[in-house]
Amino acid sequence: MSNDVAIRTHNLTRRFGKLVAVDRVNLTVPRAHIYGFLGPNGSGKSTTIRMLCGLLKPSDGEAEVLGLKIPREAETLKRKIGYMTQRFSLYEDLSVIENLDFIAEVYSLTRAKRHERIAQQLELFDLKELVKQRAGTMSGGQKQRLALAAATLHEPELLFLDEPTSAVDPQSRRDFWEFLFQLANHGTTILVSTHYMDEAERCHALAILDRGTIVADGAPKTLEANINAHVIEVENADMHAARAILLRVPHVLSVTQLGVRLRVLVDRSIDDATGLIQRELRTANHHVDAHHARPSLEDVFVAATQLRTREHAV
Repeated sequence: MSNDVAIRTHNLTRRFGKLVAVDRVNLTVPRAHIYGFLGPNGSGKSTTIRMLCGLLKPSDGEAEVLGLKIPREAETLKRKIGYMTQRFSLYEDLSVIENLDFIAEVYSLTRAKRHERIAQQLELFDLKELVKQRAGTMSGGQKQRLALAAATLHEPELLFLDEPTSAVDPQSRRDFWEFLFQLANHGTTILVSTHYMDEAERCHALAILDRGTIVADGAPKTLEANINAHVIEVENADMHAARAILLRVPHVLSVTQLGVRLRVLVDRSIDDATGLIQRELRTANHHVDAHHARPSLEDVFVAATQLRTREHAV
C-alpha cells in the first residue's frame, strides 16, 4: 500500500449467519483526509469500522490499514489508531484529569510525555476549567470534547469516529468538526460515520452505504454533480394532492415537501423530467410551476438508495 493511502479494502464482507451486514466493500481512504460513512442505522457503517479496527474478523475480503494487514496485524495497529463511539465510554465517576491519566496509562505514555500531552489536550479541547469535574456531571458537548481528547491523547495516525455527534446540540456539533479539521490539518486521517447530511458535506470524500453495500462514493460536490436523477421543484400546487399523484408515476423515485414546494427526484433515463411532472399534474387539473433544481447530498442519498431498491424489486 502506498504511503499516501491510510485504508484500502477489497471485497470486505461480514456475515452474521444468513445476514450479510457488509457486502464486498471496496475503499481507498487517503491519508490526512476526513472520510465519511453516510447511511441509516443497519447500513453496515459500524460493522465496517469494527473490522477496520481489528475488533471483528471479516468473513471474506481483505483490509490493509496504515500498511498493516487486518486482522492479522491488529495488535500492532491498535497503538496507531484512536476509536470513539457514539456512546460516552469513559468513566463517569472519574474527573476529567483522572480519565486522561488513565488513558495515558493504557497507552504507556512516559511520565514526561503524559504531562505534556494532557496539558495540550486540556488546552486544545477547552477543558482546563473542568479538570476536577466528574465526567458524569458534564454536558453532552463537554463529554464529547473529553472523549475526543482521550481518543487522540496518544497522537494516533488514524481516528475512527462512530456517529460521535448523535447526542449533542448543533453548536457542539459545529465545534466538534472544527476540532476534526485541526486534527486533519496536522496529518491525522479520520474516518467518521454519520447519518447527518450536513456533516457528510464537510468530509473531503464519503461513501454512501445501503444495506451493507456502497451505492455511491466520492467528494460531496462530485456526487451531487453526477447524481443519477433529475431534481425537480414544484410550486403553486396543492401539496398533498400533487404528492399523491406524483408518487404513482413510474419514473419518480421520491417526492418530499419542503415548506411551500415539492422536491421530486426523477430517474435520469427520462429526457424531459420537468415536462413529465407538469403533464402528470395537468392531467389531474393541477397547473403548477416546475423547474430543475441544484442537487443536494440528501438527493444523492435518496436517489442511490431508491434506485437500488427498485433494481432489487425487479
